[in-house]
Amino acid sequence: MRIWDIHPGYLNRQSLLGEHRELHGIVSIIKHNKKGYSRHPETLRWVNHGWAIKQRHKLLAAEMSLRGYRDSSPVNLRSNKHHWPDTFIDQPYRQIEILKEKYSSKEPGRIPLPNTARELWDHHKFSVLARDEKNYRQCEKRVSGDTTEQDFRDLTDQLTLILRTQPSPGGIENSLRTMWRGVSCAHPNKTMTMESASPKKILAELQRTVRDDGEPDLTIATALSELAGWMPR
Repeated sequence: MRIWDIHPGYLNRQSLLGEHRELHGIVSIIKHNKKGYSRHPETLRWVNHGWAIKQRHKLLAAEMSLRGYRDSSPVNLRSNKHHWPDTFIDQPYRQIEILKEKYSSKEPGRIPLPNTARELWDHHKFSVLARDEKNYRQCEKRVSGDTTEQDFRDLTDQLTLILRTQPSPGGIENSLRTMWRGVSCAHPNKTMTMESASPKKILAELQRTVRDDGEPDLTIATALSELAGWMPR
């Protein structure tokens, strides 16, 4: 039984769908006071964190949707709003290591597992921009020079926690428009339309562009799916 804490984009198809099943299993245990796996460490850390497990489900569903899977099983737990479990089964950097071992002879996830702090930052930068421009600039500066293994570990943990914070509507729109500017030169006929588009429409167009054209910088972006998990339906 495993609920990962790192972004679902790092999970391959089997792990992504597997976590989705196991999350619903934990939800059932919590809602109906079932005995099976009720004392499992993974279950225990989500007890009294209904809002957080609901949000993790939204992020899984958003990543699944990006990959062409439909989710029709919402989670309705709400306890302890805006609070996440304060423990990890494995620290986020270790979760990256576990997946590297697990996927050594298997298909990878949408986002390649990072080897350096710079790679890790390139994956998360638009997600951080949606939350705090000052933090974005600080992280950008932090990875601009030489980094160590400890830097990588610390940054993995830091980014995992940052992505647990809710971005403001203005922050989401700023990040999406920044992402769109990166691809607008290749799509000049759509640039004017996007200037007045809603954040949902911009995100949908970014996702379509990635599916159709690749767009390497965006294909690896955590924001490509996770921002959808914070938008109102």
